[in-house]
Amino acid sequence: MLLTAVTPDIFQVQIPLPFALRIVNCYLLRGEAGWTVVDSGLNTSKARAAWQEAFAELGIRPRQIEQIVLTHIHPDHYGLAGWLAEWCVADGGALPPVRLSAREAWLAVHFWGRTVWQQPNYISFWQQCAVPDDLAQAIAETTEQTRQRTYPHPAAHDIIEPDIPIRLGNREMRPLLMPGHSDGQLVFYDAADRLLLCGDHVLQNITPNISLWPDGEADPLGRYLASLEELARLEVRLALPGHGPVMVDLHGRIAQITHHHHERLAQTEAALSQPSTVYEVSQRLFEHTNLSVHEMRFAATETLAHLDYLVRHGRARRHEEAVWWFEGNRP
Repeated sequence: MLLTAVTPDIFQVQIPLPFALRIVNCYLLRGEAGWTVVDSGLNTSKARAAWQEAFAELGIRPRQIEQIVLTHIHPDHYGLAGWLAEWCVADGGALPPVRLSAREAWLAVHFWGRTVWQQPNYISFWQQCAVPDDLAQAIAETTEQTRQRTYPHPAAHDIIEPDIPIRLGNREMRPLLMPGHSDGQLVFYDAADRLLLCGDHVLQNITPNISLWPDGEADPLGRYLASLEELARLEVRLALPGHGPVMVDLHGRIAQITHHHHERLAQTEAALSQPSTVYEVSQRLFEHTNLSVHEMRFAATETLAHLDYLVRHGRARRHEEAVWWFEGNRP
């Protein structure tokens, strides 16, 4: 665990992950009414120990947690929210609200509340992407293992409405809906301090995963690029992300990520020299031998998001059969 004061009232807590990312950045905001936790980590013994160490170092009692705010419900951000809330109660405090967008609250119940990965629509999805059966089964098993690390779930979810200011610590911040990485991801903007809690929407060292999932909202890459344009209009001096270092040049990083996706679209289009499945295109875009099962899942769904964008913009065609086939739309 590494604890860093990024401002006098905001502390970054690096919570360990059992994935290649290794760390998720969570935040503690000091307020007169208590502490606001922003994002939580995955429920592992190492992650729980990291929170206990951070609270001890800052002299915080769990009962001083005022609220738990989630940017989105990916398991490395959502997984310990229920445990943190119960930890507060066990220390004699009131049950703190767990707050997130309405879409993310729905996703939390839909994805993490039951074994969706073995449902027929998910099995059919991997088949349509032409993912080999043994890999699809491995994906289902590893995802179920991750789902178990989101328990205990919060007793309830409080809904944050985008654009309606809320108080985090002693700061008034405006929640902004920034879809793409997750359908209902929120970022939090303090206009007075030009400070942004940006979740996984913009990261300094890697490009956030943009995937198309069953039951996900349409056109994730298009919505992501549009939300980057919206975010670029804000004046931001310091951006606090969910992974990697804090950013002092948010606009420069937005430009880099936008350029990356347009390059990736061109590479995806070039990979359609002959009719191909999602899995075949992903093999041309990613070095599969270097990827874990966890990462292979994202390689396929991110490839699909780029193929879908090309189809929507008339640069590719999709043939709706038992297996999806894509081909380029240029002569």
